[in-house]
Amino acid sequence: MTEHYRLATLEDAESLLAVTLDAYETIRALNIPFPAGHATLDVIQNNVTQHECYLLEEDGQIIATVTLDRAQDVRRQAISSYPFIRWFAVSPNHKGKGYGSRLLDWVEKEVILNKLDEPAVYLATATRHPWLAPMYERKGYTPFHTQVVQTPDASEEIVFMIKVLDPKRYHAQSVQTG
Repeated sequence: MTEHYRLATLEDAESLLAVTLDAYETIRALNIPFPAGHATLDVIQNNVTQHECYLLEEDGQIIATVTLDRAQDVRRQAISSYPFIRWFAVSPNHKGKGYGSRLLDWVEKEVILNKLDEPAVYLATATRHPWLAPMYERKGYTPFHTQVVQTPDASEEIVFMIKVLDPKRYHAQSVQTG
């Protein structure tokens, strides 16, 4: 079995939709209003064309996906200029086998650190989700900001978390901008 990491294409959209909806079942069950939990094919296609959507596949089957968002509106919301990770999903049939960790590690090292030359990355998750924030903390992410996000139907407290990938450069940037 061979693992392959790559940027998603529009041809992957239907498979990405299935993986995303299956993986976000817990989000829907908890009534957390994350768009990925209610994605449609159009939404997935827009995600692939407007952002950097990466995937891990094994023998041609998509196992996990994560999106890297560098949009300015996301940066303003979180008070950070670093790339933003979102829509992280692992097929439920493959959870607990390290696929998600390997994909996230690959994106952090190969894309964010080496390709984009960024010393840090951040993400956000719902504070009331029972295992997401602790999982990200185990992966080296540190909470730095919380805010309540309003949706048409509800409000949700979100915790923003950062992971420093290159401490020397991160500290130097903090000193220059701080």
